[in-house]
Amino acid sequence: MNGLLVLDKPSGVTSHDVVAIVRRATGEKSIGHLGTLDPMATGVLPLLLGKYTRLAQFFGQAEKHYIGHIRFGFATDTFDADGVQAGEARPLTQSLEELRALGQRFRGEMDQIPPIFSAKKINGVAAHKLARAGAEVAVKPARITIHNFALTSLEGDTAAFTMSVSAGGYVRSVAHELGQLAGCGAHLSSLRRTQAGVFRLEQAITIDQLKSASVFELQTLLPHPRTLLPEMPSVTVDDQVAGRLRNGMQVNLPDFSHAPLLKVFTGPTELLAIGRRIAGTLVQPIVVLN
Repeated sequence: MNGLLVLDKPSGVTSHDVVAIVRRATGEKSIGHLGTLDPMATGVLPLLLGKYTRLAQFFGQAEKHYIGHIRFGFATDTFDADGVQAGEARPLTQSLEELRALGQRFRGEMDQIPPIFSAKKINGVAAHKLARAGAEVAVKPARITIHNFALTSLEGDTAAFTMSVSAGGYVRSVAHELGQLAGCGAHLSSLRRTQAGVFRLEQAITIDQLKSASVFELQTLLPHPRTLLPEMPSVTVDDQVAGRLRNGMQVNLPDFSHAPLLKVFTGPTELLAIGRRIAGTLVQPIVVLN
């Protein structure tokens, strides 16, 4: 099965677990997810299947949108509710408006330090594996952009929020740092991803739907290939040009958009390649799928 599947990840399973579930349900061995969701988190998890896994490099910078809750009063070692309390518990004394004022700090471009319990690689090893082994973990700050962070309500010690953040941003870190600013500690108590790039929750299917659908039914649930990577125009070629592209040769394509990258199809849904514009209409294939 070749394509992109948008899944609504349930809580309590890792993104790696989801890949294994999709393998069993589809029979497709080559599967990769786009953007890890922590076990506690739910929501949009796009997965590339089959030959489409070769397209992962083009999805790397997708913006993510979230809703969730931050609980104030104590921090945890993982910065979320799955962790162990770290430090002394203190009551929240700020109002919603005061917390919103503190939250202004988390907007725009900034350096963010990822949690040590994360998938960030340190010398090729995931930081969370080093942390659980008791090793000292020195994570480097990453440059991210938070496009939106808004606290929408406060009930007791728990605030609801919405957030839009660039690739590589950690919502857990924002919750932790906001707790530090508030002087009482805080951690992420729930998180739901509502959008990843162009993929929305409304498009996602559940694990139960995945398991109960036939392979044919699943094919109908995949987004149309021409809607993927919308920043790239689509061009359809004949068999002769397709053969040249399969051999890695440059070709002239009937596209005048000036876009640097193009999706090349041999039919309505048959994605052949991603091509890079060399000059004018001259295009070099950089990924060939079939």
